[in-house]
Amino acid sequence: MGKGNKRNVRRKPKANPRGVLVARPGGFGFVQTAEGEYFIPATATAGAFDGDLVEVVPLQRKGASKGRPHAEGEGAAAARVVRVIDRAHDTVVGRYEVAEPFGVVVPADPRIPYDVFTMRAEAPEVPDGALVRVRLTQYPTRKSAACGAVEEVLAEVADAPAAGIDVIVGRYKLETVFSEGALADAAAAQLDAEGALAAGYRDLRERFTFTIDPADARDFDDALSLDFCEDENLWRLGVHIADVSHYVPWNSSVDLDARRRATSVYLADRVIPMLPAALSDDLCSLMPDCDRRTMTADLYLNDAGELVRSQLYPALIRSKARLTYQQVDDILIDYKEAIAAGGQLAWRLVECARLGKLREEARTRAGAIDFATTEAKVVLDAQGRPVDIAVRRATPATRLVEQAMILANETVAAFLEARRFPCLYRVHEAPASDALGSLVPLFREYPWFAAGMEARLVAGDATVIQEILAATEGRSEGEMVSSLLLRAMKRAVYRPENLGHYGLASEAYCHFTSPIRRYPDLVVHRMLRAALTRRPEKFDQEVAALPWIAEHASDMERVADDAARASQQLKMIEYLQDYVGQRFSAVVSGVASFGLYVRLDCTAEGLLPVGALGDEYFAFDPVRYTLRGEETGRVYRLGQRVAVTLKTADPASSTLEFSLAGSPSW
Repeated sequence: MGKGNKRNVRRKPKANPRGVLVARPGGFGFVQTAEGEYFIPATATAGAFDGDLVEVVPLQRKGASKGRPHAEGEGAAAARVVRVIDRAHDTVVGRYEVAEPFGVVVPADPRIPYDVFTMRAEAPEVPDGALVRVRLTQYPTRKSAACGAVEEVLAEVADAPAAGIDVIVGRYKLETVFSEGALADAAAAQLDAEGALAAGYRDLRERFTFTIDPADARDFDDALSLDFCEDENLWRLGVHIADVSHYVPWNSSVDLDARRRATSVYLADRVIPMLPAALSDDLCSLMPDCDRRTMTADLYLNDAGELVRSQLYPALIRSKARLTYQQVDDILIDYKEAIAAGGQLAWRLVECARLGKLREEARTRAGAIDFATTEAKVVLDAQGRPVDIAVRRATPATRLVEQAMILANETVAAFLEARRFPCLYRVHEAPASDALGSLVPLFREYPWFAAGMEARLVAGDATVIQEILAATEGRSEGEMVSSLLLRAMKRAVYRPENLGHYGLASEAYCHFTSPIRRYPDLVVHRMLRAALTRRPEKFDQEVAALPWIAEHASDMERVADDAARASQQLKMIEYLQDYVGQRFSAVVSGVASFGLYVRLDCTAEGLLPVGALGDEYFAFDPVRYTLRGEETGRVYRLGQRVAVTLKTADPASSTLEFSLAGSPSW
C-alpha cells in the first residue's frame, strides 16, 4: 500500500491510572486504581497527602524478585504521582514550633511528612509547643515547602495527656465552642409546666415511665411506659421523647449552632454535644422525678406484638426510674423473683422484652437484616488513661429499647407520609447488584451456596441474605461472609423524600427518638408538631431547607462516626502498648497486596505486613480476597483466624503492627 493510502490518524493518549493515595508512616503509600494497585515510593509522592485523589504513572521497578523476602511494596507495581486531582486535606493538625520569622507546624499524623510554614508575625500569641490546626495556603512541591495560616489553637501543650483526642478533634474540624447567642438561648429556656398544659400538652406525670441507657449516659432523651388496657385487650407502649423543638425554634442562635454540628460526637474521652449543656444535660433530659416536656407516641399492640393503632401528641411526664442496660438485663434474668417482690417495674420490663422479641421476629419475616456486630469501648481512668476495653454485644435490654424506638420511628414516618406532610426520612437503599454480584465467585466455593441463591443475591433479595447469614453462622468462613455482605450494603442517609429502609424492611422510616443528639430528629419533631397543631410562621422556610439539611446531616454523621472510631482506636492502641510482644488470636479483616489487616477480639485493628508471612512471594487475589504463597501454596483469606504477636503499638501514627506468632521476622 502506498504512502498516499495511509491514514493519518492521531491517536488519543492513554489516560494515566487514578486512585486514592493510602499513605503509610515513612512517606510511602499505595494507590488502588482500576488498572490495579501501585506502590508509591516516598520519593515519588509529589507532595500528595494521605487520602488525596491522584494520577500516577507506572515505573519500572529495579531488582524486584519474587524469591526474596518482601520489603514494603514488594509484589505491587511501582508508580509515581504526576498530579494531585483532588485534595483530601485543606487543614493539618500539628505541633507549633517557633523558628523566627516562622512558626513551623509539624503534622501530628506521621503519614503527612511535610512541615507547614506559617508567618510568626501573623499569630504571635500562639505559644511554642502548642497543638494547632493550620489552614494550607500552599501545598508542597519539589521546589517549595507547604505554607499555611494558624486557624485554631487546640491545646496549649501538644503532648498533654488528652492531646491525641485533641488531634482528632482538629483533624475532623469538630466545633467545640457554642456561640454566645446559643448559650444565651439555652440559659433563658424554661420548663413552664403550667404553660405546657394550657397549650394542650397531656398530663402524663402519673403514668409509670422509666429510662434505660448506658451507665455513663448524661442525657436521657427517651423514656418508656407500658400499661395493659383491659377494655381493648391491648398493650399501650408509650415512647416519650424529649420535646427539644419547644426550646430550639427554627433559625434561633441555638438552632443555627445545632444545625451546623448536626449531631453530637461521642469520642473516647469526651462528648461534643449538639446542644448546650443547659438543654442537653438538664432541661431536655428526662431525669427521674423531674417534670419534662415530651413528644409522645402511644403504640397499641395486641398480645402477638402487632401494632393495632397509635396516638401522637405532646405531653408532660415525670420519669419514675433511671435504669442502666445492665440493671435491666439483671432483672430479666431473675424476673420471677423480681415480680414476686412486687413493684411496678419488673413485670413491665418482662412484657416489654416479650413484645420486643415478637416485633423483632415479625421484622425478620418481613426481610429485615440483622448483622451481628460487636462494639468496643475503652474504659478510661480519671486522668483519661485507658485501663480496660469493654466489648458490647446486643442483650435483651438493648433489643427491648431498640425495637420500641424502631416502632416509634416507623409510626411517625408513616403518619407524616400518609398526610403527605414534609418529613426528613431515614433512607436505606437496596445494595447495588454489581456489589452483590462480585461476591458470587467467592461464595460458589462453599457448599451452603445453593444454585438458586445466585440470582436472588444479585437481585438484592433480603431473604437470601438472611439465609446466607444463618447458613454460615458458626462456620469458619462466617465472619468473612458477614463482613463482605455488610460492606456491600449502601450507607443509610437522610432524604426529604421517602425511599424506604431496606435493612429494616420498613416502607417509611425516620429518626424521631434522639432530638438531643441528632438534628434530623429535631426537624422531624417540628414537622410532627406542625402536622398535629398548626404550621409556624417560618415553616415554609424550613421545608425549603430540607434537601440541604438532609445532605449536611448525612455528611456530618459520617464525620462523627469516623472521629468516634478514630478516638476509640487511639485509646485501644495506648492500652495495647503494655502488651507488645504478647500473642493474640485475630481475624483477617482486610487483604491487600502489601499484607493483611487483622482485628483482635477487642476490635483493635492493625497490619500484618506481607513480609511477615514468609520468605516467598504472595500473590494477591482481589476477587477472592486472598494472599497465596507461590512456593508453599499457603493461603490467607478474609475472615480467617490467625495467631499473631503484637510487634508495635504507636499512638502517634494510630497504628498497630503484628507478626505471625512464632514466626521469624523478615
